Amino acid sequence: MSLTPMIAHTMLHMWEEPCISGINGSGTVFFSGCSLRCVFCQNWEISHENYGKAISIERLADVFYELEHKGAHNINLVNPTHYVHSIVEALKIYKPNIPVVYNSGGYDDIDTIKMLKGYVDVYLMDFKYISTEKSEKYSKAANYPEVAQNCILECIKQIGETVIDSDGLMVKGVIIRHLVLPASTSEAMKIIDWVKTNAFNAYFSLMSQYTPLKNAYNFKELSRKVTSREYNKVLDYLIDSNIKNVYIQELSSSNKDYVPKFTLNGI
Repeated sequence: MSLTPMIAHTMLHMWEEPCISGINGSGTVFFSGCSLRCVFCQNWEISHENYGKAISIERLADVFYELEHKGAHNINLVNPTHYVHSIVEALKIYKPNIPVVYNSGGYDDIDTIKMLKGYVDVYLMDFKYISTEKSEKYSKAANYPEVAQNCILECIKQIGETVIDSDGLMVKGVIIRHLVLPASTSEAMKIIDWVKTNAFNAYFSLMSQYTPLKNAYNFKELSRKVTSREYNKVLDYLIDSNIKNVYIQELSSSNKDYVPKFTLNGI
């Protein structure tokens, strides 16, 4: 983990789940780098190329304050895993009066999650793969499924009951995200099965926004978007699962226009 945070962009993000973005937007801080190197990453510039600017921990605390006072519903930490020590120190300087969201790819050490107890209110955790074959092929992390499952269970244990306020905003809780990939409907369905069995009370977000970019084109199956037939197959399976709290995306979300532009805004 690094002690010097690097961030690439801050913004009031309107395209997260409704209970996160609300009306005003989520106060999002995009950190540079990533604990994974997924070949299909849509934030390639920051995750693979480490675009961003090094700032002090004191400045990071100021960023939290500024986003809060711009009207953000929460502070949304994107790709935070490798800067957890800095984030905790910044939150000791200034703990916002709005929820803090830990927005991770799911490849976190259990001790990292435990370190965040009392500092994080909402965990927004990816569950990318349940098969070691795909996790190794696309992210060079064969142990990802085990790591992600353990992290999600620790998050649920830590947070306890979900709290939604009168405006429909999540004050406390866990959201599990899964991005449907091309030729991976069975993978998505197995993840739905795991959530139903192990995390039924968590919120589940099924995402259709996959857009082929960068190194994804080196894989024939990833060089196209998810078809409506594929997505609807997974969606029907999700509906039949009877998981209580679900978000879904329209297929129109698969659009390069929704990929953030990183400009060092707010840094």
